[in-house]
Amino acid sequence: MKRHLQQIWRLALSFWFDAAILIGLVGWVVDLSVAQHHKNGPRGPLWFDVLGVIACMTPLLARRRFPVGSLLAVGAAVAASSFVDGRLQADAFVSYLLGLAVCVLFGMRPARSVSVAGLAFVNGVSVIVDHNDPKGKVGDLVWTFVTFTIAWIIGFALGGTLRQADEARERAARAEREREERARLAVADERARIARELHDVVGHSVSVMTVQASAVRRLVDSDQDKVREALLVVEQTGREALAEMRRMVGVLRRPEEAPALAPQPSLEQLERLVEHAREAGLPVDLHVEGEPVQLPAGLDLTAYRLVQEGLTNALKHARAHRAEVLVRYSDGHVELTVSDDGRGGGDGDKGGHGLVGMRERVSVYGGELEAGPRPEGGYRLRARLPVA
Repeated sequence: MKRHLQQIWRLALSFWFDAAILIGLVGWVVDLSVAQHHKNGPRGPLWFDVLGVIACMTPLLARRRFPVGSLLAVGAAVAASSFVDGRLQADAFVSYLLGLAVCVLFGMRPARSVSVAGLAFVNGVSVIVDHNDPKGKVGDLVWTFVTFTIAWIIGFALGGTLRQADEARERAARAEREREERARLAVADERARIARELHDVVGHSVSVMTVQASAVRRLVDSDQDKVREALLVVEQTGREALAEMRRMVGVLRRPEEAPALAPQPSLEQLERLVEHAREAGLPVDLHVEGEPVQLPAGLDLTAYRLVQEGLTNALKHARAHRAEVLVRYSDGHVELTVSDDGRGGGDGDKGGHGLVGMRERVSVYGGELEAGPRPEGGYRLRARLPVA
C-alpha cells in the first residue's frame, strides 16, 4: 500500500502541471460558451474561439520535448487568435494565467539569452493582444508588463535553484560511481596481491615436495621399481604443477615485482613487527594468550598481514598515541585484535581500501572481521580465523 502511494505521489509531482493545463483548457471552453451572449465577451464564432483556446493551451503539453518551441507556439497562437477575436484573450483570466506560466517557464531556461528574449517575446505578444482589444487600456498593458516581469524573475530564480540541485545530485551520483569504481579496483588489486602471495607460499611448498620426492627416489633400492616409478610420477607432477601455477599467477604480478625468494612473513615475526612500530614512534603492547599452534602457511601470512595493517592504520591514519595487539589461540581459532586510542577512521587509506583488503583476506579462509570505533574511544580491528 505504501509503495502504491509513493508511486501515485511521484506521478502527481511529475504531471501536476499537465493536469492544470487540461483543467484550464476545459474551464476556458466552458467560460466561452457562457460569455458568448455577453456584450463585452468574445466576438468571434464559438467554433473558432474553441479552436483558438486549444491552439493556445495544448503546446505546453509538449514542453518537455520542445522546451522553447512549445512556448513560442503558445505566444504565436495567442497573437494570431487576437486578430480574429480581439476579446478572446483579453476577456479570459485563464489567458492571463497562461501568460504568467509562459513567463515562468522562459525564466527557468538555462541559457540567459534565450530567457531574456523569451520575456521580450511575451511582452511583445501582450502589446499585440492589447492593440487588437477594442477595449484595451494602457494601464492594463503596464500591469501586464509588471506582473509578467515578476513571474519571469520568479522563474529565473527557481530555475537557478533547480539547476544547482540537479548539479549537486549529479556530483553526488558521480562521486558514488567513482567511489564504487575505486572500491571495485581496490578489491581486484587486493585479490591479485593475495594471489601473488599465496602463489609464493604454495610454490615454496610444492618445490619442497618435489625436491623431497626426488631425493627419496634416489635412495630407493634398485629392486623397488614400482616405488621408484611412483616417486618419479610425484616428482614430475609436482614440477608440472609448479610450472603451470607460475604461468597462471604470473599474469597477476606487476612488472616491477619479482617472485619472493625469501619465505613469506608469519606470526613468528610478530615481535619484530611490533618492534618496528615502536621504533616508528607508536608504543605497542603485545599479548599472546593460549597455546600457539602451527598455522598453515597461507593462514599464517594472512594473520601477519592483518596485524601489520592494523598497526599501519594506528600509526599513519588514526593518529594514535598507543596501541595494543592481542593474539588469542582457542577453540580451533586464532583471534587477532589491534586496538588504538586514535581519532582516525582506521581505514588503512583515504579511500578505505586497507579495510577492503583485510576483508578479502579474511573471506579467503572463512573468517570473521570486525572493525570500528570503540565505546571508550579509539579504534579496534578484530579478526577470527579458523585454524583448520
